[in-house]
Amino acid sequence: MILVDTHTHLYLEQFDEDRTEVVEAAIAQDVKWMLLPNIDGDSLDDMKKLHLEFPNNCLPMMGLHPTSVKENYEEELRLVEKELQTGKYIAVGEIGMDLYWDKEYAEQQKDAFRRQLKMAKKYNLPVSIHIRDSFDIAYHIVKEESTDKLQGIFHCFTGGKNEAKQIMDIGFKMGIGGIVTFKNAGLAEVVETIPEKYLVLETDAPFLTPAPFRGKRNQSVYLKYIAEKLAEIKSKPVEEIAEITTKNALEVFTIE
Repeated sequence: MILVDTHTHLYLEQFDEDRTEVVEAAIAQDVKWMLLPNIDGDSLDDMKKLHLEFPNNCLPMMGLHPTSVKENYEEELRLVEKELQTGKYIAVGEIGMDLYWDKEYAEQQKDAFRRQLKMAKKYNLPVSIHIRDSFDIAYHIVKEESTDKLQGIFHCFTGGKNEAKQIMDIGFKMGIGGIVTFKNAGLAEVVETIPEKYLVLETDAPFLTPAPFRGKRNQSVYLKYIAEKLAEIKSKPVEEIAEITTKNALEVFTIE
């Protein structure tokens, strides 16, 4: 089996004590590629270090996370563009809208999101989109910017059938993570209705740990539990789910 964790933050401080071991454990459990979405300028160096340690397995994205959109967001966007010009990134991410924690910078979030979608088109890169409490607004922006050149993942998909249909309508895929293993989340029932060609796997480590490890630090080695749950939902062998979701990830991200 070959698995792709399409969204994992293994460079964060939660892994400072055992980062190398965590990555090696994931590789040993068939997680060949771990895709690293950036958060902001402060996270960039640590993400780059991890990529340098595992250049063939831990692959970086460049972007400004919506919860990091503050007064200095113009400066942050300049950094994003400067980094994208180097050609060393596999995607623009993690970008999007998040109105759950704070609405103070909602207009700036919209602007940052749109401008990073434009960068993705300019540099011919896919996007990794974070949406929380803002689907309609964010989707409208994606739809306005949508072209044949723009593709990517709606990461941490937890929506309903209507949202899934809207995402499929523009040819994007959905990242399925640990929440699909939560008993009362209702996500499994939605995922059951989504054609497999629109699904990829992710952990969002260290967050959203799947059952049976819920409440503990998430890590990429747990991706197999998400794959197993998806196999159960789709009534298919886990090896087939691995093959399908890896193929889907490779359709979006250019991985050497």
